[in-house]
Amino acid sequence: MKIPVRDREGKTIEEIDISPEVFEAGMNEAVVHQVVRAQLAAARRGTAKTKTRAEVRGGGRKPWRQKGTGRARAGSIRSPLWVGGGTVFGPIPRDYSFNVPKKMRRLALRSILSMKARDGRLIVIDDFGLTEPKTKEAARILKNLDAIKKVTVVVGENQGTVVQSIRNLEGARVIYSSELNAYDLMDNEYIVMTRTALNSVEEGLTK
Repeated sequence: MKIPVRDREGKTIEEIDISPEVFEAGMNEAVVHQVVRAQLAAARRGTAKTKTRAEVRGGGRKPWRQKGTGRARAGSIRSPLWVGGGTVFGPIPRDYSFNVPKKMRRLALRSILSMKARDGRLIVIDDFGLTEPKTKEAARILKNLDAIKKVTVVVGENQGTVVQSIRNLEGARVIYSSELNAYDLMDNEYIVMTRTALNSVEEGLTK
């Protein structure tokens, strides 16, 4: 498959061949779903906690005698039936994460990248050419690339200036090629990759 490489003005400067192993794979929705779910589960804090009747302060003394008062029998003012009492089956701290095999994660990335490439939503830019952080200039470049909606920008490891320029743009997310993940690739309208990042992604997913 060939894909155009654009410059900062959005003009095509050449066409390059991209790896069919990475960008021409079939879409495996089941694997993508499981990998994205695992990623979102791992991001959950899992710190929600409520107290049981044993953990709520007080309630050690029986509030009134068992018989003869005309009221229902009660053994503690911290019963779950009472206001201020404990909670039954409330949340407790837990780890929501679960593991998926490395092969599945790589398959999910190839599936998503292939889908974006087929739909024409994968854009390759030669270089942003930013020598210092300039958010306004980064926004102009993305507009020239027609990536004006929700976009994920993937850059090479030594392109920190681009990261600083894009990270505050509304609707834009920027990640390094080494941080490539299924959720960030799916949660967008367009993927913009620098040529450096493209080479890194191809190398990483064809090993």
